[in-house]
Amino acid sequence: MSFIDEIKQRAKNEIKTIVLPEAEDIRTLQATEQVLKEQYANIILLGNKEKIEEKARNNNIDISNAKIVDPSNSEKYYEYVNTLYELRKEKGMTIEKAKELVKDPVYYGMLMVKDENEEADGLVSGAIHSTSDTLRPALQILKTSPNTKLVSAFFIMVVPNCELGENGTFLFADSGLNENPDSEKLSEIAISSSKSFKQLIGKEPKVAMLSYSTYGSAKSELTQKVIDATKLVKEKEPNLLVDGELQLDAAIIPEVAKMKAPESPLKGEANVLVFPDLNAGNIGYKLVQRLAKAEAYGPLCQGISKPVNDLSRGCSHKDIEGVIAITAVQAQQK
Repeated sequence: MSFIDEIKQRAKNEIKTIVLPEAEDIRTLQATEQVLKEQYANIILLGNKEKIEEKARNNNIDISNAKIVDPSNSEKYYEYVNTLYELRKEKGMTIEKAKELVKDPVYYGMLMVKDENEEADGLVSGAIHSTSDTLRPALQILKTSPNTKLVSAFFIMVVPNCELGENGTFLFADSGLNENPDSEKLSEIAISSSKSFKQLIGKEPKVAMLSYSTYGSAKSELTQKVIDATKLVKEKEPNLLVDGELQLDAAIIPEVAKMKAPESPLKGEANVLVFPDLNAGNIGYKLVQRLAKAEAYGPLCQGISKPVNDLSRGCSHKDIEGVIAITAVQAQQK
């Protein structure tokens, strides 16, 4: 059974409701049809009901079992306007501005997830919105998780016909959000990523702090940042299996690890790869996705109080289906 099939099965154990604010995008509608067919989540679509139903009908997509909510005409509209105003008034929010923002499906969706009556358990967006358009309202409305210092993003990468990592499954971080984290932030990304790997994959995380250097083979501010971050991770989480700084091959290939890093506790078996910056992380995941034909699920978010996940704007409806399943499983853990 593939990684995503296992996630779907877990999602079925406790059905959660996921809200999709990009309901006029055909990929979202295609994903909705399949999710409801497989019955691993309930779906709420946000937007103009007539337009959504017309688009589905014109493309022979069955969304009859989805709930459709138009933010502008919803019975919760004024309640959510007041909620947003109260949450943000100290930051300059006015009632007039709140009235406009609540009409935005992304803001409305976040307020559904925030709702004490649990209108929705999680949100997936990003097929047509930028990462900032998704995460800004998430941080404004849902806030960060308790004891979390940093929100970061990761991808679950599933490489076909690969025995490396966890039978071809890896977590890449941060590949979607933090541009140039310092050593403190890099250590937080590593710790959050280890927890996400355990939560979603169910296996022991083996964390590699990546660099262009292995154990001091090169020295610069860039390599020192990774060395310092590794020390911080070990201080904060002494029981976590982590090592760095390591080049990629020394992190994931046992034979290379024996030559370059014979003392490494990872032994070339890393399954969580922490990149030194967003350049490396984003380029890395796209290379693996396109050249190795890997399945790429994300950017998935960690550190927000409720499950909110971003999508690549180049995503397929299959990608959306997978991220919905992952979001549902994260909601179970909450």
